[in-house]
Amino acid sequence: MAKDPESFELQGRVAVVTGASKGIGRAIARLLGRQGASVVVSSRRQEAVDLTVTALREEGIEASAIAAHMGDPVQVEGLLRHTVERYGGIDIVVNNAAINPVFGPILETDDAVFDKIMQVNVKGPMQLARLAHASMKARGGGSVINISSIEGLTPGHGLGLYSISKASLIAATKVMAREWGPDGIRVNAICPGLVETKFSEALTGNEKILRMVLAKQSLPMIATPEDISGLALFLASGASSFCTGGVFTADGGYTI
Repeated sequence: MAKDPESFELQGRVAVVTGASKGIGRAIARLLGRQGASVVVSSRRQEAVDLTVTALREEGIEASAIAAHMGDPVQVEGLLRHTVERYGGIDIVVNNAAINPVFGPILETDDAVFDKIMQVNVKGPMQLARLAHASMKARGGGSVINISSIEGLTPGHGLGLYSISKASLIAATKVMAREWGPDGIRVNAICPGLVETKFSEALTGNEKILRMVLAKQSLPMIATPEDISGLALFLASGASSFCTGGVFTADGGYTI
């Protein structure tokens, strides 16, 4: 990926965004596409990604849809293969897909749940990034953006396994950044705070939790997915050409 520290332009770039049928992933896919990238939209359900791609194409964005479950290595390989076959390569990976099937202390969760969370939230993103490495290197470099969470930095009550998985994704980000820098591949993590999405409904819909979170933030507001997408654009583009291994918070000051 050519260096251009003054440019947010992504013309000619190919981006894969997982968990992109709604919320943060959809907002990121839309913004990258509006800046000129060809976008591969992926999520678990084909119907959902088809609807997203239809909406993006109505805005003039070049987009393609393919269902892929990040917990299934075969489907992750299929996502990479689809991208390369359709667009000739890959320049940007946004690992946004994640799950959090439990709420409660880790003493009350079993190994099967732990394995499921780690497979989707850590192993799947690592697999996709590793598969994309060869294409990125051949194209002169690339950008991997892992969507972690402030839960990976400061674990909250009841989100123990999710916090462990997101902390692991931060560590994976730093390892990949260190190892892949010589290949021109930058790897960074974004840690959103409370964002108004379906994924966070259990938190935003709880008045007690919501008041506690907002009281701790410097900016007393809930973020929208678009509040996160601008940071992703920065990390995907040449404007962040000297940024790798970074952990960027977008949390309204929650972790200050």
